Amino acid sequence: MADIPPVSALSDPSPETTEDWLLDGAILLRQSARGYRAGLDAALLAAACDAGAAARVLEAGCGPGAALLAAAVRRVDAVFAGVERDPAAITLARANVAANGLSARVEIVEADIGQPFSRLGLKPFDAVMANPPFFDDPGALRAPHPAKTEAWMAEGGLAAWIGFMVKAVREGGTITLIHRADRLGDILALLAAKCGSLQIRPIHPRADAPAKRVLVRAIKTGKAPLRILPALVLHPAEGAKHTPETEAILRGRAALPWA
Repeated sequence: MADIPPVSALSDPSPETTEDWLLDGAILLRQSARGYRAGLDAALLAAACDAGAAARVLEAGCGPGAALLAAAVRRVDAVFAGVERDPAAITLARANVAANGLSARVEIVEADIGQPFSRLGLKPFDAVMANPPFFDDPGALRAPHPAKTEAWMAEGGLAAWIGFMVKAVREGGTITLIHRADRLGDILALLAAKCGSLQIRPIHPRADAPAKRVLVRAIKTGKAPLRILPALVLHPAEGAKHTPETEAILRGRAALPWA
C-alpha cells in the first residue's frame, strides 16, 4: 500500500458503536457494537479487489464500509462507491469515509440492491464486489440479533444480489464476491447466463478441513474456461491464530491475486 491518507478520530462516539483499526492501523472503522461487525470475509473481499488505475468500483451492500475502505486504501488509483440501504449503516459509512481522508475517492449511495440498478442513475462500473448475506431462508437459520438480520438474511435471495451486480458492471468488467462454499453451485448457475472467465479460490479454515468460504470472480461476457485457484488456508493445524499468508492479508501486506 502507498499514500495512505491521514486518519482522524471520529467525533461524537456512541456506546452503540466501537472504533476498530483495520489493515494494521491504516483504517479506522466505527461500526455497530451489537449488530453486524466486519470480520475476515470483508478483509478477504478487499484483498481480492484487483481494480486497475482509474477504475470505478462499486460495492453492493457496503455496511459501515469495512471492505470498501480497505479496497480503496489498497487500490489508491481507483475510485469507489458503496451502495447501502440501512440508514444507520449509511451514517457510519459516511463518517468512516471522512475520518479516513477518502472523501475524494469514495462515496456512499443510499439505495436498495433489490431495485433495478438503472434507478441509481449511475453508469455501469468497471468492477463490482459484494459479501452478500449468507442466508435467504428464514426457516434455515436460528434468528440472529435483530440488528444483524439484514446482514445475514438476503431479501430476494442470492439471485437478487447477483442480478444487481451483473447489471451494475460494464461488459468486460469484473464481479467479485465472497460467500458460503456450499452455495458455489448456485453462484455459478446465476453468473453463467451473462458472465464467463470464472475463477474460484476456496477458503479453508485449516488444511485438513473442507472449504467454508469461496471467493468467486467473473468477467461479464468473458469467454475463458473456469479456473480453480490454489486455496487459502486460514489457520495452521495448531499454534498461531492465522497462517502467515492470512496474517499478511489482514495487515494489508499481501493481496489475493487472480490468474
